[in-house]
Amino acid sequence: MTERRMILGAMYFGTRLDEASSMALLDRFVDQGGTWIDTANNYAFWADPSGIGGQSEALIGRWLASRPGVRERVRISTKVRYQPTVPGRWPESSEGLSGPVIRNAVQESLKRLNTDRIDLYWAHGEDRTVALDETVAAFGELVRDGVVARLGASNHMTWSVERARQLARQQGIEGYTALQLRWSYVQPRPGAELPDQGHQLLSPEALDYARVEPGLAVWAYTPLINGAYTRSDRPLPEVYDHPGTERRLAVLTRVADELGVTRNQVVLAWMATGDPAVTPIVGVSTPEQLDEALQADQVTLSSDQRRQLDEVA
Repeated sequence: MTERRMILGAMYFGTRLDEASSMALLDRFVDQGGTWIDTANNYAFWADPSGIGGQSEALIGRWLASRPGVRERVRISTKVRYQPTVPGRWPESSEGLSGPVIRNAVQESLKRLNTDRIDLYWAHGEDRTVALDETVAAFGELVRDGVVARLGASNHMTWSVERARQLARQQGIEGYTALQLRWSYVQPRPGAELPDQGHQLLSPEALDYARVEPGLAVWAYTPLINGAYTRSDRPLPEVYDHPGTERRLAVLTRVADELGVTRNQVVLAWMATGDPAVTPIVGVSTPEQLDEALQADQVTLSSDQRRQLDEVA
């Protein structure tokens, strides 16, 4: 079966979404050919009384333990940087990206995930209080030791990623081979602050960087903007309120109607087949939402439809 052009985001598995529902979605995802599951060690501290996080990783770990053989069918992506060290004090108590923190955090994630390896390990955000060469060295050690297969940078500026990759080459160790940033079809006003703390947009510069760097994967979170494309009860945040959004939504609606699919599915198809291709991370809470997202694989945009989607601004 061809690998799905979608990553399942597990942020609220084990907190806002109960254990039975979370495991049912994981089963359904794998049964329909899904491979990648994305989480983080701090998910979802703000939705749990503990205020610390780790609930999503632990839920995935229990799922893996209860499904013999499934670990060989999936790949696990998780992150380090933002887990609170003091409940109720975030972001000031975030763990950061020092060498000792990274080495300890990966072991804790492995325990919660009930696995001996992580397929893609992310720096969840920059930590400019720590020398970058220290962070790079610690991540490289994890790949050298076989604990982690690949490394990624989430919510990083492009120049920071390039500098880290240069340092890794100088040290003769593995560097970042993936970017994870926020992106969707409609874009906020230039310079507007996103309503979600810590989110960084996938910029044109980052897209161009990925286009010319061989082997650099791009993952995008919040591709469906929390349901705003299809749900009247989930309006777009105010930062998206500008004429360009209206024009893009009009074209998106026209293309969706032509194809007989949802606007969500057109967004996911447009994203996953662009240049460079960007793999969306989709968070779902119902089987219907999961099926809708997975069926976007079957949406084929004509060259004219893609031109219309791309050119409107």
